[in-house]
Amino acid sequence: MIADRRRMFRTGRLLAAAAALWASACWNPFAPRLTDSLEGADLILTEQKTPADVLQNFKVAYAFRDSLLYSDLLDTAFQFVYYDPNEGTSGQFVSWGRDVDLRATGRLFRHAQIADLVWKSTLNETLGENDASISRGFDLTLVAEDFDVKLSGRAVFEFRRCRDEKWRIRRWTDDTDN
Repeated sequence: MIADRRRMFRTGRLLAAAAALWASACWNPFAPRLTDSLEGADLILTEQKTPADVLQNFKVAYAFRDSLLYSDLLDTAFQFVYYDPNEGTSGQFVSWGRDVDLRATGRLFRHAQIADLVWKSTLNETLGENDASISRGFDLTLVAEDFDVKLSGRAVFEFRRCRDEKWRIRRWTDDTDN
């Protein structure tokens, strides 16, 4: 009788463990939570065969806060440039490279629950065989537990076609009016 109860108890624990394992296989606690803003059909990953494809993947990287995807968008010689009115006596342009940008963007992706990027109209576009430039407006909404920020601006992206035939961002200049 006691042996039967022990067997039933062990069987019950095994069934509970199996059910928990099965349930966890259907849910990934590390996957980003989908929100209404992510359910659009415009979040399709591309092969980066054009500069426009790179900007599409940029949007997807932000929507899913995917730092690995984001890192594949940047050329090894990547530079981010912006104007800081508080630098020097009357402001100056400041830049940083790929490593600093990846660290900063990774922190942003970890901290924000929502990073919703909306590309606005293209202001200027120059396409060459291996180089390109696109100037585009954007709206960016960032939501975290301790802040909710909405930004609008303009960005100028310079691209190059790499050896693997993917286009990547060589330079990103924030052209937002201050």
